[in-house]
Amino acid sequence: MLTAACGSKSFGSLCANQVPPPEACNTACDPSPGAQTECPMGFHCSADGKCDTLCTQKGNECGDGYSCTPDGFCSSDGGGPGDPPIDMSCPAVHVTATPTTPTVELLLDQSGSMTATYGNTDRWNAMRNALIDPTTGVVKTLASKVVFGATLYSNKSQDVNGTQVGIAPCPTLTSRPRALNNFTAIQQMLQGASPDEDTPTPESIDAIRASFAANPPAPGSPPIIVLATDGLPDTCADADPPTQARQDAANAASVLAAQRAYTAGIKLFFLFVGDDQAGTHPQRMANAGAGLDPLTGTAPFYVATNPAQLTAAFNTIIGGVLSCDLKLNGHVDLADGPSGNVTVNGVNLTYGTDWMLDPDGLTIHLLGTACTMLKSVAASTVDATFPCGTVIF
Repeated sequence: MLTAACGSKSFGSLCANQVPPPEACNTACDPSPGAQTECPMGFHCSADGKCDTLCTQKGNECGDGYSCTPDGFCSSDGGGPGDPPIDMSCPAVHVTATPTTPTVELLLDQSGSMTATYGNTDRWNAMRNALIDPTTGVVKTLASKVVFGATLYSNKSQDVNGTQVGIAPCPTLTSRPRALNNFTAIQQMLQGASPDEDTPTPESIDAIRASFAANPPAPGSPPIIVLATDGLPDTCADADPPTQARQDAANAASVLAAQRAYTAGIKLFFLFVGDDQAGTHPQRMANAGAGLDPLTGTAPFYVATNPAQLTAAFNTIIGGVLSCDLKLNGHVDLADGPSGNVTVNGVNLTYGTDWMLDPDGLTIHLLGTACTMLKSVAASTVDATFPCGTVIF
């Protein structure tokens, strides 16, 4: 994640403001950092994937004290009123800042109790709607910002010497591989499935942990499990715990599985679907998934007792893991942070209210409405400029 450095004056696009625009304007190109340029001399690739230019080599679009670079940017030449001497160690850098794209595995309870009444529907259909409604479903609305995968988990059991034991192979998992823009595959899986019997939660968490190890996320994409379940867990060895002591053991096994996931670098969020009494189990699961002490931690957990709360909980959890932190490609002196100019999608932001500079001088934090603005647009662009001399590459 990179940002621009040097210069505080703003310059307009000739492609947007000149009539007629230069001939190469709007030619398709690849805006990815490091991509080979597809634009002709005098042009650069803008964040929206089109060739653009702010100036011409023989024109005076940049004004006094600035010159036009070979790729169509205006750069200070140190000759304007009050300009400092040229600092060649502080070049103009113009790139798109891309927020972190998280990798989220939806681990979804497919047990028989998901058919229980839930508002004006049942738990299963409420969960499907919260995820894949074509207008409001969280997978639909965030498919371009989140690498989604989904796994349904359940199992049938049989009596073995008086104990209900999961039928091997246990757990029963139905999955769609993790991918960006994965709505259609997840929608088809959920539409073609129905609830069935038991809830082997600890073994299912372990299976997702193994899946992440075998198929890790892209570099810089944090792995996340969102576990949505409507009851206390079973295990493959005890599919229907008949006593409180054995239920406590199944609960503890789930907590240990969440801790193993966190130790492997995978954060787990716990979402309880329904109004069944679960005691301290949701809090302990949330603590374990966040790397806290299961007994004393205070990590947030989510209980949804109706469809509206369920939709809100999914959006809160998954929207919350989208990053509003942007890494710089140079170190900024913290004292000079307020002198920077940061924009999101062309909107100027205010230092201290809309953005802050991390004490390490390497990270911009977008705050409040600026963070919301970044998350709400599929291809948001961030640009930042700092006076020459404040950035060390």
